[in-house]
Amino acid sequence: MQVPTVERDARQAGPPVPSRTAAVGQRFKQYFLGGYAFLLLGIIIVLIIGSVASPFFLTPRNLENIILTGAIVSILAVGQFMVIVTAGIDLSVGAVAALSTVFSAWVMAQGQSMLVAIVGALALSAGVGVLNGLAVVYGRITPFIATLGTMSIIQGIAFFVQGGSLIAITNEQFLEVLDGRIWGIPSPTILFIVVTAIAAIVMRWTIFGRQQYAIGGNREAARLSGLPVRRNLIAAYAISGTLAGLAGLLLAAQLSGGSSLVGQGYELDAIAAAVVGGAALFGGKGNPVSAVLGALLIGTISNIMNLRNIEAEGQLIIQGLLVLLAVYLTSGGGATDIGRQVKVLLAGSKKHEQQ
Repeated sequence: MQVPTVERDARQAGPPVPSRTAAVGQRFKQYFLGGYAFLLLGIIIVLIIGSVASPFFLTPRNLENIILTGAIVSILAVGQFMVIVTAGIDLSVGAVAALSTVFSAWVMAQGQSMLVAIVGALALSAGVGVLNGLAVVYGRITPFIATLGTMSIIQGIAFFVQGGSLIAITNEQFLEVLDGRIWGIPSPTILFIVVTAIAAIVMRWTIFGRQQYAIGGNREAARLSGLPVRRNLIAAYAISGTLAGLAGLLLAAQLSGGSSLVGQGYELDAIAAAVVGGAALFGGKGNPVSAVLGALLIGTISNIMNLRNIEAEGQLIIQGLLVLLAVYLTSGGGATDIGRQVKVLLAGSKKHEQQ
């Protein structure tokens, strides 16, 4: 049967080329209706508000303070994201960070070198992460309960090692490396940028990263496809533990000591940063850079509230509202709803122009 000329030509021509308006609409939907764009918009708005709220906000000293404070939460947020993307959660990161401060300080107090203290703290933290992963994978304990139990255990161990008083750190080399400056740039800033860049590369361009997204999107389908689900889940918790240990080392350097109390609340800050950055709690969505931007956004808002002398209670309320808004925009379908409304407005505008 001979295909009509018009139909044959249409088939040979392939799918219709979208118009310029349609192409712009597709790009708008792809780049500006996701959590990433709302995050950038939020950062811009917060910077404007901060500059109006206080004359000290945009000073170099204050901006550096925001970055230094956000560096620790950013590192924790990257580790938290590596777990959340697999549809898990890690509540033990704050306790692990505290244990890292105590352990490194205790090791150096025994006369050991800075290198032994750092490597030992990171290895110990990674070990805690592996235990979390084993509990989730082989113990079949939900991540929330498994890491909640680990958090309590690690807090107790940190209290025991500390022995009731702050363990002072007098190793100048340790303090200089982790709380000094390299080429005029604060060490914590360099470290969190390096961590973020490595995590972004891993999640974007490696097989492991793509597998993590697949596992978070549909764990059973990933298993049936032959992906190493168990191994990758354990690796995710190990990475989270290691980065919590690194954050603890930065805390130890900033405090010049080890304390079992310094990590309290950091687990919630890390989760909030990842969620505000667009990570979906049901897994398979987000990226490490957005998690870090979420941490910096939360840190900037806290800085503004401190400059305005807002009480801690008010800060907690505002942070909670921010997390709820972020979840609505990313996980709750808010961005999709807004995108649908924008599409309707664009369609109505186009129709009006044609008339």
